Amino acid sequence: MTAEPIRNTPPMIGPATAQRMTPPSGRYRFTAADLACMPSELVGGTVKYELCDGELVTMAPPGDTHGRRQAKIISYLMTEAEDRGLGEVRGEVAVILRRNPDRVVGPDAAFILTASLPAQVSDEGYLETIPELVVEVRSKNDTNPEIVLKADEYFRAGVRAVWVIDPVARTVADHRPDSSVQIFREADTLTCDLLPGFGVPVARLFTGT
Repeated sequence: MTAEPIRNTPPMIGPATAQRMTPPSGRYRFTAADLACMPSELVGGTVKYELCDGELVTMAPPGDTHGRRQAKIISYLMTEAEDRGLGEVRGEVAVILRRNPDRVVGPDAAFILTASLPAQVSDEGYLETIPELVVEVRSKNDTNPEIVLKADEYFRAGVRAVWVIDPVARTVADHRPDSSVQIFREADTLTCDLLPGFGVPVARLFTGT
């Protein structure tokens, strides 16, 4: 059977296809440009997207606990790193890890060191400069193998450290490209060799609601 050629326009997305859209072999693969045109509101509510090598993956928006932890780490990266001239922090931002097929992810936070500035962005407004540090807040359904797999994708793109904040265990796991992982617990101070002088008591990330 002859494979069908890649189409020039993406298929329409609706409620029935909002969970996961996997392009069959030889069919259309979504691009970053397509991603920028996707609606953020569907019949079922708000939706977020990532691209996994041309496959459109939809996700529910984060809950309150997730958002609170995200806001905390962003605020500390601002005051303890950006304000001290170490680089620039980003909140949840689309990052293009690779092209053809496109891989676009949305970490909960990212930090770009001064040496990598000014940051380069795509025509869609997505970040093309690979941050040295990315932060993910672990969701209740995230498994350890999934976390390791996503960290490996970041490392292949050039990320140098991945922090995984776990609201349940109340820890921060610092993953590195050599597969090493350092666990910071509530009694510890979160530090990072990429950010000289940065130091935040882990317990502060989990105070409040």
